[in-house]
Amino acid sequence: MIIELVLMNVLGVIFIYFGFLIWKKEKISLIHSYHYKKVKQCYKKCYTEMIGKGILTIGIGMIFTGIIDYTTKSAGGWIIFGVTLFYGLSIIIKAQKIYNGGIF
Repeated sequence: MIIELVLMNVLGVIFIYFGFLIWKKEKISLIHSYHYKKVKQCYKKCYTEMIGKGILTIGIGMIFTGIIDYTTKSAGGWIIFGVTLFYGLSIIIKAQKIYNGGIF
């Protein structure tokens, strides 16, 4: 259980860090180039904001998963992870469809 807590928190912090860089610092280069090759320069800020928020959401879910599973000694945190993963991915997919013209 302690390994799960450490692993989920480390991964969560990494996701939050990269989400922050993409969202606030507009580091579009952290995303693979084929994901943003059709994004117009005028939409770069909106695109990076949505992608960054999606990644942040997933990272927050990872941290909560580790904490909940460790404190309750159950797998209930994985429900939180599933919800935040689904929500974060839906934000990312929506951004891809709106600003890149498709998922890929």
